[in-house]
Amino acid sequence: MNIRRCPSAVAAVLVLLLLAPLPLSANGLKPVRPEEVGLSSERLARIGDRMQAYVDSGEIPGALALVARRGKVAYFEQWGFADREKRAPMKPDTLFRIYSMSKPITAVGVMILHEEGRFQLGDPVAKYLPELAKLEVRDESTNPGTGEVVVHSHPARNPITIRDLLRHTAGFTYGFFGNTEVDQMYRELGILVEDSDIAETVRKLGQVPLRYEPGTRWHYSVAVDVQGRLIEVVSGQTLDQFFAERIFAPLGMKDTFFAVPDREWKRVAVLYSPEGTGEGSDLFLTSGGGKKPLVAADPERADRGYREGATHFSGGGGLVSSAMDYLRFAQTMLNGGELDGKRILSRKSVELMTTDHLGDIPGLWSPGYGFGLGFAVLTDLGETGALGSVGEYNWGGAAGTRFWVDPEEELIGIYMIQILPHTGLEYGTEFRSFTYQAIAD
Repeated sequence: MNIRRCPSAVAAVLVLLLLAPLPLSANGLKPVRPEEVGLSSERLARIGDRMQAYVDSGEIPGALALVARRGKVAYFEQWGFADREKRAPMKPDTLFRIYSMSKPITAVGVMILHEEGRFQLGDPVAKYLPELAKLEVRDESTNPGTGEVVVHSHPARNPITIRDLLRHTAGFTYGFFGNTEVDQMYRELGILVEDSDIAETVRKLGQVPLRYEPGTRWHYSVAVDVQGRLIEVVSGQTLDQFFAERIFAPLGMKDTFFAVPDREWKRVAVLYSPEGTGEGSDLFLTSGGGKKPLVAADPERADRGYREGATHFSGGGGLVSSAMDYLRFAQTMLNGGELDGKRILSRKSVELMTTDHLGDIPGLWSPGYGFGLGFAVLTDLGETGALGSVGEYNWGGAAGTRFWVDPEEELIGIYMIQILPHTGLEYGTEFRSFTYQAIAD
């Protein structure tokens, strides 16, 4: 009997019990039959049926999904390969580049220091990072009659606050979501892509204009990397040291790294890209994706910065982790900042982080969602047009990884895959829908 291909959620639990009973029991996140926590095994099996079909058709190399409810693992299954060319199977302890799923962890690091009174969220960032004082804003608009692009420059009227960094209203950009003069300057300077460390990133940011006036628009950006540098300056530790000591060790996250030790690299899943994307440039500077044949990405680019000895610790996208480790982080948030007797945040800080901080500020691309301090927050269920609960919070990564925490249902979902760019691919969205339709209490 091939348990991994069995379409039942019960089989998925058996796989978990056979392969990883001790870590789960020791961590207090025990595997149970789905029915014990109000989920339907029969309905959860739809996840495996769909994902295995994608693997069998060659559409995806492999994937992993985990569902926990009420502090217990109800579903944990893997399909296909971590390395398709070597026929290495996806396993429960496979490691993934989680890219922007690093961001909520960095936000927690900021809030740990905030709780210690090191700064207030309304403080100007330049108070701690003077490189970011006296920045210019460069607005661009298009004349509707002529199509001419008009550029306006002026000194920033508002200082960037620490809260602006946390809610993506700082006015920074990424450099690869557009082609404005500011985006071009990011690319010319190699911001993030060519930096040796995050101190260099911040120095470069002090040399370029802001894309938007601080506090006026949500715009996804390098703001979280600035958060990482803030943590370094305020704590006196490098970001990897701070995370290891203040987050990973207390929470028992032994499989989360900025730089994966050489001895563990064999567990890292291969990164795949749709055929024809990424040649001759950094993978992040491409777009499109879609359901094209997948090829293994060039390891020189895919693995850059993740191997032992790396020095650029990107709080915005630099972590590698496992599903079980990320579950420990997500469960800590669901528990109000505590796991297994170890508290890293107060319940009130978690409440603040998972409350919408945007109000009428425009720019967020997800209907029905606001944005808190490090997380998207569901504010209007009808606007989303999808199954879920008001108050659910989430984020995802560039290679298709995603997670969500639903306090109302005491539910956590984690989906891991490695396809970059992931534009137009909805595997994680399907997993989420299949999870919610399996609620049976």
